[in-house]
Amino acid sequence: MQKKTKMINYCTHVEIPKSAFDISHTDRLMFLGSCFAEQIGMKMKEHGWNACINPYGVLYNPLSVIAGCKRLLQPEPFTESDLFEYNGMYHSFMHHGRFSGQLAVNVLKEMNSALSAASDGFRSISYLFVTLGTAFVYRLKSDGRVVANCHKVPADRFERALLTVDGTVDEWSAFLNGLYAVNPSVKVIFTVSPVRHWKDGAHGNQISKSTLLLAEQALVDKYAGRVFYFPAYELMMDELRDYRFYADDLLHPSKVAVDYLWERFCDVYMDADTKNDLKEIASIRRDIAHRPFHPTTGHYKKFLLQTFNKIIRLQSKNPYICISNEEKEVAGRLQELS
Repeated sequence: MQKKTKMINYCTHVEIPKSAFDISHTDRLMFLGSCFAEQIGMKMKEHGWNACINPYGVLYNPLSVIAGCKRLLQPEPFTESDLFEYNGMYHSFMHHGRFSGQLAVNVLKEMNSALSAASDGFRSISYLFVTLGTAFVYRLKSDGRVVANCHKVPADRFERALLTVDGTVDEWSAFLNGLYAVNPSVKVIFTVSPVRHWKDGAHGNQISKSTLLLAEQALVDKYAGRVFYFPAYELMMDELRDYRFYADDLLHPSKVAVDYLWERFCDVYMDADTKNDLKEIASIRRDIAHRPFHPTTGHYKKFLLQTFNKIIRLQSKNPYICISNEEKEVAGRLQELS
């Protein structure tokens, strides 16, 4: 009798309990924080959710995320006094560099447009997803403000500091209390960015991430049933620790890694019906991405009609799924063939 071969596990599996709640397409979502928040936020948006993603651009530290949230609760338009000029460009210490520009009027227009779009529904969002990247902050020596981005301003104008666990919990508690006063049903899902901040050094990165992990757990404990944690950092460090799951810089997760983290996120926060809808949306998006060698044939027109009917059926089944862009794309191609 042949001896049965014992299966070998080649990675440590991170067990994540299924959430007690499910995120559905009826929910409105806000994603704030590091580039991982943007990656998961874009996945949600691509799969039909009403999602707002980083209206200030990528934010890394806890205090800058809080400052952004507070302004969404009480939206005060940005003015020229919020900008500074450096190296021929106008910047904001609350925003990522993607908002910077040569003309102050254009910079303010983009900033205020993003603020208005995000703040309109902030008081009624169903879920706030926050990814924190680092517990190190940079304070302006001139006024003590914590900046979201230094914009390559000389380092001697800032003081670098490591936030404490207790201080971070206190700051977030003050904001969450205010948020729950106006939106008592919102759920907050924290995670720690799986991106390593190597500029902090190997040890500094671990100290920083540890601070964030402890602070987030304290908030989960303090606001049980309202605040939750998704272990993206642990999945990256344990299940995906091999460098083949990193991008070329060896610091950011690769596309394969992000897709895996998204899959685990879906397993935790979505029910079977929602995941079936995601499969249909993915099928529609694959159809739209298809580019035939002979786009003027009757066969291609039939293919487009089948895709259009898929969209109509899906929207009939679940009118909350936001795939109007896909519908317009297919309708436009059909019109060109008419």
